[in-house]
Amino acid sequence: MKQALKIFLCTECGEDFSKWQGKCDACGAWNTLKEQRIEGGKAALKAITGAGAGALELVSLNDPDTPDPQRIVTGVEEFDRALGGGAVPGSVILIGGDPGVGKSTLLIQMAAKYADSGARSVYVSGEEGTAQIRMRARRLGLSNSKVALASETSLSVILNGLKNENKPDILIIDSLQTVHAEGIDAGPGTVTQLRAVTQELVGYAKKNNVTVILVGHVTKEGQIAGPRLVEHMTDAVLYFEGDRRYHYRLLRAVKNRFGAVDEIGVFEMNEKGLDQVKNPSALFLDSETANKPGAAVFPGLEGTRPILTEVQALTVPAPYGTPRRGVVGWDGNRLSMIMAVLEANAGVAFGSTDVFLNIVGGFKMNDPAGDLAAAAALISAATGKALPEKTVFFGEVTLTGSVRPVRGAETRLKEAEKLGFTRAVIPANIKFASRGLKMIPVKEIAELRKIAGAENPPAHKK
Repeated sequence: MKQALKIFLCTECGEDFSKWQGKCDACGAWNTLKEQRIEGGKAALKAITGAGAGALELVSLNDPDTPDPQRIVTGVEEFDRALGGGAVPGSVILIGGDPGVGKSTLLIQMAAKYADSGARSVYVSGEEGTAQIRMRARRLGLSNSKVALASETSLSVILNGLKNENKPDILIIDSLQTVHAEGIDAGPGTVTQLRAVTQELVGYAKKNNVTVILVGHVTKEGQIAGPRLVEHMTDAVLYFEGDRRYHYRLLRAVKNRFGAVDEIGVFEMNEKGLDQVKNPSALFLDSETANKPGAAVFPGLEGTRPILTEVQALTVPAPYGTPRRGVVGWDGNRLSMIMAVLEANAGVAFGSTDVFLNIVGGFKMNDPAGDLAAAAALISAATGKALPEKTVFFGEVTLTGSVRPVRGAETRLKEAEKLGFTRAVIPANIKFASRGLKMIPVKEIAELRKIAGAENPPAHKK
């Protein structure tokens, strides 16, 4: 009987060492090496780490006889959009998200939609029994779907059951942290297990040209649990985002070897599952506050998709010595920067006021083009005067107070025009011809005062 091999694995990058040390030489992290025991000795370690000799087969880069693989269109347009037009056969996709956000619901709906097209979808759950999955499918109206179900946590049993006539087109594993590989003296979800299971599933996907979708748990920080090596090994990493207090969900691509990153799919959660949202701008625009002080509309761009959101600002006299700053859905440091730029270059003082900024609907604005919309909302809130109706604002603001152009201006403006907006406040050097939109170019942030109807913004009175 072979003696168990003792190694030390880094919980951050997955690199292995023969003895413990304070710092991982591979990723530079401190105190991340954990002891792991592997049954089967060095042979088992080679299987886990992918080591081993073999013949290298070389092919030509410009081989005309090898066509590009056709993408798998699942039928769920928002899911396919996030992947850049569909899944590539033989790819491995990792999906993460908070508990209860709807990952399993999304994937069972996608598997059912794809199975209805005549393809073979296999859904393997390590968290639910098949009876529980059927009960959820009935609630979603999918009881007649031809999805093949299994409840199993052993990797060898899963892969042995998917040979020959049982080979799927899409394999869904829910979740990665519940599956374990035999011969490893470690529990499911540990660094060693995650590394081994992912390695085996990637090999299975490439060898059999099967699209594998893995569900990953997330940590308190919102990152997919386990070493970063898991994300490096997969072809695409998607995050399913959403707040339980809101009914919308965003499927965001943060890594995609076969498409653009930052693409998003938008869904709406209801009692019968997830519905695709064709016009996401309607979710994040609040028509009731459109003509009130402190509200500005921003045409954002998520990947290649334009989404109009409303930026709301509120300024009130500070009752205490130190003014408060509150922000929801945006970077607090960026809010402080815009306030400082407005004070230095536009004469709008916030030193004695509490300032709050909110992105309507729980949307998170990461686009630097939102600077101009936030600045307009702050000026409007400080002066108590509403911004012009049916107007959108976008542009990046520098520390000197100038307004810089941003990417995707034409796409943003076309979306605003389509939704009935009539004016757009944009950086000065953007050229776009439109019959329905009146362009208002600005070079400096101080020009927003005139647009807001406040050449001399009054200070708050206590």
